[in-house]
Amino acid sequence: MSFRKSALSTFVASTLVASAMLPSGCGPSQDSAEVSLSGSGASFPSPLYTTWFGEYRKAHPTVRIDYTSKGSSGGIKDVMEGVVDFGASDAAMTDAELEEVARLRGRGVRMLPMTAGAVVIVYNLAGVSGLRIPRETLASIYLGEITRWDDPRLVAANPDIALPDLAITEVHRADGSGTTYAFTNHLASISDAWANGPGVTTSPNWPAEGGIGAKKNDGVAAMVKQTPGAIGYVELSFANQSGLPTALLQNRAGKFVPAAIPNIQAALAGTELPANLRLFLPDPAGADSYPIVTYTWLLAYESYPAAKLAALQEVLKWCLTDGQRFSERLGYAPLPDAVASRVIEVVGSLHAE
Repeated sequence: MSFRKSALSTFVASTLVASAMLPSGCGPSQDSAEVSLSGSGASFPSPLYTTWFGEYRKAHPTVRIDYTSKGSSGGIKDVMEGVVDFGASDAAMTDAELEEVARLRGRGVRMLPMTAGAVVIVYNLAGVSGLRIPRETLASIYLGEITRWDDPRLVAANPDIALPDLAITEVHRADGSGTTYAFTNHLASISDAWANGPGVTTSPNWPAEGGIGAKKNDGVAAMVKQTPGAIGYVELSFANQSGLPTALLQNRAGKFVPAAIPNIQAALAGTELPANLRLFLPDPAGADSYPIVTYTWLLAYESYPAAKLAALQEVLKWCLTDGQRFSERLGYAPLPDAVASRVIEVVGSLHAE
């Protein structure tokens, strides 16, 4: 029996036991009553969440899950205000935020890694593909120190490409973004100037002059696509959807690697989640590792009304098992089995109010 089937069986058994302890009329046996769940937050996993929730509803028409993509900061804000059933963030939540939501809402939050993906560099240069960007050069572009595509540092890294005499237009997120958090976390890990300047944040003060802000991943991709000479950062699935080329980035081992699923999985290999499931990978080791990889978290309350609890647990366990098969074709990395197992255990610990 595979891990996912074994984990699924264990989870179903525990859910049935929990349901038997609920008062009559509560729990997942009420198939005729529709249960609605609402969530909001990160745009990074939005294509996968939309697919997951749509596919789940096809098989479970009495469960409706609505997800609004508004950025990680918006998702955390909605969870803290209690206006959604769950949130989503690529920056997880800080200890201070967790303490505050418990104080405001009277219940804690568990951070659940649901998938992993890559932050990629997209660009708009006619006829140019296979662009290589060294580590120091990437940081220098976003620090505003490299302003033209024919800069000697870019030319030296791309001897087979005729880079144009064209200004670089830096495109960044205009909203509070977990994608930005992952990106600035990487920049800070490879550049002291970035670490001691803009720093690691969801909303930095961008040093490059003439930069353009856009909302959400799809907004950045659209802005890069319509701006010759532009460069931007988005989650891999949005680059694939837009048709924009992605740069090969230099990893810690000095190798230029593409944002391919095997390279994302290489970055995740050997990592172990802490007790709170919050783990960042700002500069993963490994010769084949893609250098900007992040988990993305679903933010679930520790307790729910019985009907919502049963529905949410079933949805999440499906996403963590059967739903993982949709990840790769959408540009995400299926969770390692050990990670999925840990998350399923935490999902099982959520309880009725």
